[in-house]
Amino acid sequence: MAIGWLTVLKVVPWTEVITNAPRIADGAVKLWRAVAKGPRQADPPATAGRSPRPPGGASLAELEGRLAAAEASVAELRGLMLASAEIIKDLTEQNTRLIERIEANRARTVWLALAVAVAALVAGVALAIALGRPGG
Repeated sequence: MAIGWLTVLKVVPWTEVITNAPRIADGAVKLWRAVAKGPRQADPPATAGRSPRPPGGASLAELEGRLAAAEASVAELRGLMLASAEIIKDLTEQNTRLIERIEANRARTVWLALAVAVAALVAGVALAIALGRPGG
């Protein structure tokens, strides 16, 4: 299973992910702000010159009922949209923190690799000196 994770970690273009993380976070914040502002109220259509009973035989009460159902549906969809936008915002913030940690771990790994290389070099030199001494 570790080989699968290693393959995934090698395949991911981390430099692109790290480079694009601030833009993704900004986009999520803009989306959240746009959604949180609320719906824009459209101007009601002009009813001058129209009869109270629309063509097609639908009564005003029936149309009002359909309108109320449509408004309830829109309100429910807006609530779902707000919840989705909040989840996207939270996931984006989490992704940003994760990328920052990954970058910090990458930097630590580079330093650790350098330290190991220096230690191996010192050990090799010490071994060569120990083996090169007469009587050693």
